[in-house]
Amino acid sequence: MTPHFLPALVNPPFGDPGLYVDFLFARRAVLFDLGDLAPLPTRKLLRVSDICISHTHIDHFIGFDLVLRIMLGRDKEVRLYGPSGILRQVEHRLASYSWNLIQSYPTEFVLTVTELHPDGSAQRASFSSRRIFERENQQELMLPEGVVLDEGNLRIRATFLEHSIPCLAYAFEEKLHVNFMKNRLAELGLPVGPWLSEVKRAVLRGEPDDTLVYPAAAGEERPASGWTIAKLKEKVLQVVPGEKIAYVTDTAFTNENRRRIVELARDADYLFIEAVFLHVDSERARDRAHLTARQAGELAREAGVARVLPFHFSPRHLGAEAELRREVNLAFAASPLQEEESG
Repeated sequence: MTPHFLPALVNPPFGDPGLYVDFLFARRAVLFDLGDLAPLPTRKLLRVSDICISHTHIDHFIGFDLVLRIMLGRDKEVRLYGPSGILRQVEHRLASYSWNLIQSYPTEFVLTVTELHPDGSAQRASFSSRRIFERENQQELMLPEGVVLDEGNLRIRATFLEHSIPCLAYAFEEKLHVNFMKNRLAELGLPVGPWLSEVKRAVLRGEPDDTLVYPAAAGEERPASGWTIAKLKEKVLQVVPGEKIAYVTDTAFTNENRRRIVELARDADYLFIEAVFLHVDSERARDRAHLTARQAGELAREAGVARVLPFHFSPRHLGAEAELRREVNLAFAASPLQEEESG
């Protein structure tokens, strides 16, 4: 399956948390958390359309200023999602600067902020450079099942976790993955052209299988006879569940958090999950409301993910990166019986 998205941690595992998900076939990206963003070049930050904040501890939100500075002076809209209090915090952050020159800019930067609440309700408001970033267009809404973004073939869901304060974990989901097998196209004498994208869109919209499409290369006239979507599915199309990427950080290892994480990350292709402490420091992890490396691996195994990628290692364990990764991988690979025997 040809991937459509490329997820990568912004920093090494001992650095600030952050995940950058690049769209391989569109000039777009989604960013999870705003820690130190220095490793991301301007061209990558300008691709960002949506930012998902787990919580606003400084190592997860200090990068807000860099995003703001890069977006100013450009016609750009960015959507930001976060937990209770994020609207007030963004508003205060914007109000901390003097904006006496900004109204002379010929461009408009708009930041639309959605504040999530544990009961499924949310508040949304926008801040425009044209109006000196005053809060406007505020609305109340409900977000069933924690879905913060649902557009076309993309969905982003959030769930609340406990980290002494509320903290959000996210799942980025491609609803369906549609691929053409180019060798089959050639065998059947079907051309490559814009009609392929049209077929993909029709499948993602749920068009009936008897819908006719007319294969033609760019600039060619439409052929007299068409193909049904059902026939294309049989001969040249692969339609499978889409890619899923889960992002989990800063959470206590409680029964409720465990249930929510496993439900959110179920069958993910990638689980990016904090592994802050070695398991020998499990009491310290509990006191700090963080996960140990073994706990991260257990959660990945319970969720049935394909890959687990740990991050947010504590500086306490500098020099022990290999051991942290080993603990995660052993727990991820362990059977329930092995886990019980290891205590």
